[in-house]
Amino acid sequence: MKFYEMERPDIEKKLNVNLEKGLNSKEAEKRRKQFGVNELEEGESQSAFKLFISQFKDFMILVLLAATLVSGLLGEYMDAIAIVAIVIVNGFLGFFQERKAEQSLQALKELSAPKVNVLRNGEWIKIPSKELVIGDVMKFESGDRIGADVRILKANNLELEESALTGESVPVPKIAESIHGEHLNIGDLENMAFMGTMVTRGNGIGVVTAIGMNTAMGKIADLLQNAETLSTPLQMRLEQLGKVLIVAALFLTALVVGIGILQGHGFYEMIFAGVSLAVAAIPEGLPAIVTVALSLGVQRMIKKRAVVRKLPAVETLGCASVICSDKTGTMTQNKMSVTHLWSNGKTWTVSGTGFSPNGEFFEDGVRIIPQREKSLYQLLTFGLLCNHAELKQNKRDFFIDGDPTEGALLVAAMKAGLTRENLSQQFTVEQEFAFDSIRKMMSVVVKDQSGQRFVITKGAPDVLIQKCSSILWNEKKVNFSRDHKKIVDNVIRDFAGMALRNIAVAYKPLKERESAIQNVEEAEKELIFIGIEGMIDPPRPEVRQAIKECREAGIKTIMITGDHVMTARAIAKQLGILDNRSKVVSGQELNQMSIAELEEVVQDTAVFARVSPEHKLKIVRALQNNGHIVAMTGDGVNDAPAIKAADIGIAMGISGTDVAKEASSLVLMDDNFATIKSAIQEGRNIYENIRKFIRYLLASNVGEILVMLFAMILAFPLPLVPIQILWVNLVTDGLPAMALGLDHPEEDVMKRKPRNPKEGVFARGLGWKVLSRGFLIGAVTIIAFIVARKQHPENLAYAQTIAFATLTVSQLILVFDCRSEHSIFSRNPFENRWLVLAVFSSAVLLLAVIYIPSLQPVFQTVTLPPREWLLILGLSALPTFLLAGSFYTRKRK
Repeated sequence: MKFYEMERPDIEKKLNVNLEKGLNSKEAEKRRKQFGVNELEEGESQSAFKLFISQFKDFMILVLLAATLVSGLLGEYMDAIAIVAIVIVNGFLGFFQERKAEQSLQALKELSAPKVNVLRNGEWIKIPSKELVIGDVMKFESGDRIGADVRILKANNLELEESALTGESVPVPKIAESIHGEHLNIGDLENMAFMGTMVTRGNGIGVVTAIGMNTAMGKIADLLQNAETLSTPLQMRLEQLGKVLIVAALFLTALVVGIGILQGHGFYEMIFAGVSLAVAAIPEGLPAIVTVALSLGVQRMIKKRAVVRKLPAVETLGCASVICSDKTGTMTQNKMSVTHLWSNGKTWTVSGTGFSPNGEFFEDGVRIIPQREKSLYQLLTFGLLCNHAELKQNKRDFFIDGDPTEGALLVAAMKAGLTRENLSQQFTVEQEFAFDSIRKMMSVVVKDQSGQRFVITKGAPDVLIQKCSSILWNEKKVNFSRDHKKIVDNVIRDFAGMALRNIAVAYKPLKERESAIQNVEEAEKELIFIGIEGMIDPPRPEVRQAIKECREAGIKTIMITGDHVMTARAIAKQLGILDNRSKVVSGQELNQMSIAELEEVVQDTAVFARVSPEHKLKIVRALQNNGHIVAMTGDGVNDAPAIKAADIGIAMGISGTDVAKEASSLVLMDDNFATIKSAIQEGRNIYENIRKFIRYLLASNVGEILVMLFAMILAFPLPLVPIQILWVNLVTDGLPAMALGLDHPEEDVMKRKPRNPKEGVFARGLGWKVLSRGFLIGAVTIIAFIVARKQHPENLAYAQTIAFATLTVSQLILVFDCRSEHSIFSRNPFENRWLVLAVFSSAVLLLAVIYIPSLQPVFQTVTLPPREWLLILGLSALPTFLLAGSFYTRKRK
């Protein structure tokens, strides 16, 4: 269909939709069933069966299975069956771990999917873009991503960035009029907006003409088939480490096998034992376990209202040393309320809080009727006309659909009895020049009932003053003299000192025969200044505590805001960001600084006020040049470069544009600064949990190898048979290791300095802990074996059972020690109930193969009398408690 050629009535008829009311819910559901979901088809994902089979492709597993086949052919059926069973159980564990990671990452994609504004049942609502259907009427504004192919019906200074489709990086102006022509390409269709493109300026309304694979983007969907690689720097480091550990494990295993053969052990016996030992000792699952630990942590972050879009951000969070945060909505409640107004030399106050339209007006404490104050009423009227916000109500409260600042102006006008419906009968909006962060203004051209046309402009007072040549004074237009400007400056300063955000309003009448205004520069000049509306957005109560905790964690908080310097200073003091030594830098001062000069100043600066989004990038660069790991928040289109350049880009989930979310690593679902603190805490904890797992896994593996090595050097019989080695690996490296990934943060995790991003895996003494615990586990296991051999020299299976039990129990005790950077005594062992449950289940599996008669021949174990457990438990606890004692001795010194 050539929708670009059609006029509005033809479009309505063809799509069977009322463009003023949109589709109704039933019709939308019917069309969704008919045309499908608005999604691009993805490449074929790996099936569950293939994922399961891939668990057995590891080289050492294949060698073990080959050895098991030989064992079966030689008549060792019980051994062969048991080992195959253990390998299959291990395969299931790996399968479920990878499946969990895959599902977690898919859940993240769903959560970070863009939402769109559509007209359904006559009301504007937000829905996920995948729920769009053909015929849906949708609106979009600067920063939005277009969710489907759309025929534009209204366009106000609308420009779209279409480089994904056309390769043209310059934004394309859009129109609403029909276009005719032959052989038109996508770049020529100025009245169409296409899926995946971005609104860079203005706003518009359109109707959906194609969805999913039928869109222009769908036709080149192969470009989107390649899923993003989610390997993190930590995973890559661990993969490299894994290769080193494989070589080391194979060398030590070969050493064990070689010494064993030289000591007179059978060749087949030692080869089989060696392969089993290699399978147990090689940490081939490290990268996979890290993915699971990251995804589990990410799920916890989602519960704390933070959505991770890029997995590397999780580990980077633990390194953050500076948070650069927006003020409005992030540190404050984003419930703007106009409390003070000034016009015509008079100041009024307004009662009422939040977005409730109930309130009264006062002058010097005396209640007034706003309709009787001409300048006040005009200020409120024009503030409402130059405005897109809508007041809505749910079961709990009033809320604003739109910009909170515009919402405050809307509610203030409604408190004076003004409504958009009434004003629409008196004024018609003919033209609009949308707000942008560079001009810091928005303008509309309106016509009243008499045919008189006006330009109405609202914006930042200090910018708007520069555009005004006159002022409304004593109900008359007079020249905007220096004295008048001084009075206005004093009002702005007084309001800012009360932490009020100020919005100024101006206007100018147009000549009767003056044609449509061609550009924004023409509209926003020679204006008449009417007055100022001062509004406050109170700080979120939880933010002050969050900032304090960040300071204790060695993380500096910098407030970045477009507000007046005095407003920013007042809020920063309330939140505890600003102290006597900290500086406040304005955007004007920033403009005059080079990056080098800013690098010197930024160290002592706590607040950047009156800044534009472009300044954010400069601030990020200066902080990074000083060696900081920077987290930067933002919500607008122009914030995207700074968000992308920051080490951790954070976008607002509620107020954020799709452009900002696309550039970010983290999305705050509640736009709350306290959520950033929680995310950093969780990020630190995820990294610590990964370190715990590495410590536990490698110490256990070192212990297993050394048991066999010590025995071969001392010319002992095998202290463990192959099936026992594999069983130890299954019961200790499985559930207990995974449960460490669910551990809660230590109490002091937010009292430590940020981690150095260049820190190695074995930093902070981890390497020593691995080797020392591993050595002691190997030593106590061989001691248990020696003691048992002396007591029962004729019964090798008895000694092997005791060694098997000692090795397993020592690892199950070690897992509790790995929960803390300090010692086993510094944390409550029952705090992590999943770990307790995992250890209990592992202990039950150990006891099952020792005491169930039918399993004893399989695992070559014998029943142990209760007294032997005193020896086993005593020796097993020795590695952990011995080193815990040495920690406290060092601490006292």
